[in-house]
Amino acid sequence: MITALQKFIRTESLSGIMLLAATVLALLWANSPWADVYKAIWDTRLGFSAAGWELSKPLLLWVNDGLMAVFFFLIGLEIKRELLIGGLNTPRKAILPLFAALGGMLIPITLFLLLNRDPATMDGWGVPMATDIAFSLAILQMLGNRVPVSLKVFLTAFAIVDDIGAVLVIALFYSGGVQWALLGGAGLLLAGLAFLSMRSIYNKYLYFLVAIVVWFLFLKAGVHPTVAGVLMAFTIPLRQRIRVDTFTRRLGFFSTRMEEADEPATPVLTREQIEELDDLEDWIGCVQSPLQHLEHRLHSWVAWFIMPVFALANAGISFSSGVSLDLQLVLAIALSLFVGKTLGVSLFTWLAVRLGLADLPEDFGFRQVLGVGMLAGVGFTMAIFIASLAFAGNAAYLDSAKAGILLGSVVAGVSGYLFLRCARTAQS
Repeated sequence: MITALQKFIRTESLSGIMLLAATVLALLWANSPWADVYKAIWDTRLGFSAAGWELSKPLLLWVNDGLMAVFFFLIGLEIKRELLIGGLNTPRKAILPLFAALGGMLIPITLFLLLNRDPATMDGWGVPMATDIAFSLAILQMLGNRVPVSLKVFLTAFAIVDDIGAVLVIALFYSGGVQWALLGGAGLLLAGLAFLSMRSIYNKYLYFLVAIVVWFLFLKAGVHPTVAGVLMAFTIPLRQRIRVDTFTRRLGFFSTRMEEADEPATPVLTREQIEELDDLEDWIGCVQSPLQHLEHRLHSWVAWFIMPVFALANAGISFSSGVSLDLQLVLAIALSLFVGKTLGVSLFTWLAVRLGLADLPEDFGFRQVLGVGMLAGVGFTMAIFIASLAFAGNAAYLDSAKAGILLGSVVAGVSGYLFLRCARTAQS
C-alpha cells in the first residue's frame, strides 16, 4: 500500500513541476509579442456536424470540457478506491481528512464572501475551496525526509475530499438551464453500467462508447460534462473476476505447459505456446481490477499531458496596459486561498482531535498540520477551472480571478514550504 502511495506521490509531484513549467510558459507567451498567436490558438473553433446537429467549440473549451472530463474521471476513480479500500473506507479513518477538508472549504468560502463586496463577482465564491494535489505534493516532496509519509497521506486524503466537494459545487451551482430529459437519458445509461458493474460484467469498449454518449448528453443537458466523468468512474468495477491465488496457481500450469510445448530447434513459438499465451492474456485481464487498471493507465496521461495542457491554455493572463484587473477580486481570492485554507484546515483538524473523534498520527503534530494547511492554499488547477465557469462571460473578472489564484497559490506554497522546513528543524 505504501509503495503504491509513494508512486502516486512521485507522479503527482513531477506533474506539479510540469504544471509550473506550463504556467510560466503561458504567462510569458501571453505577455510577449506573440500574445495574439496565443489567443488565436485557443480561440480556434473545432467541431463536426451530422444529421442536422452540430458540435463546435473553441479549442479552449475542448480542453476545459473534454480533456478535463478525463481528469475528473481519474478523480472519480481515486475517490471510489479511497472510499472502498483506501484511507476513507471507515468512519474512523475518514474523520480527520473529512474535518480538514470541510474546514478547508467552508472557511475560504466564508472569507471570500466577507472580503468581496461586489455583487457582480459573488459567483466566484467557489474558486478558493479546492486544493491542487499535484502542486502541494510537489512542494512536500521538495522537503524530502523532513516530512513523514503520513503527512503526505493526510494531505492526499483531505485533498480528495476537497475534490468531492468541488465536483458537487460544480454540479449544483455552476451548471444552469438543465434539460431534464437529456439528463434522464444519461442517468439511465449510467444506471445500466452500474448494474453491469454490480454483476462484475465489464467490457472496456462498451464503457468507452457509453462514456462518449453520456458526456455529450451532459453537455447538451446544461450540466458541466466533467461531472459525467466522475459519475462514469463510479460505474467501473473494483472487484477482480478471478482471485490472485487462483491466478498464481494458473501461472504454474502455464509454465509447465510452455515447457512441454517447447521445441528447442525451432526459433519461433509453437501453436500450443501461442494458444497458452492467448489464454494467459485473458487471465491477466481477469485478475486485474478494472478500476485500478484504468487508474494506473490514465494517471501518467493526466499528469504529463492533460494538466499541463490545461495550465498552458488557462494560465495566460495578459498584464498589458489595456487590461484592467479587479484588485478587490484579486485580493479576496488570494487571501481566501492562503488565510482561509490555513485557518480552515488547521482549526477543523484541531477540532476533530479535541472532540475525540480522531487522532493525529504519531509522527507529526499540529505544527505540521498548520504547514499543510498553508500548502492547501495552492488551489491552482481546480480553482482556475471553477473560475472559468463562474466568470465565463467576463474576461476581466476571469483574468482577475486567475491573478488572485496565482498570487494566493504562490504565497501559500512558499509559506508552507518555509514553515514546514523550519518546523522540522526546530524539532530535530
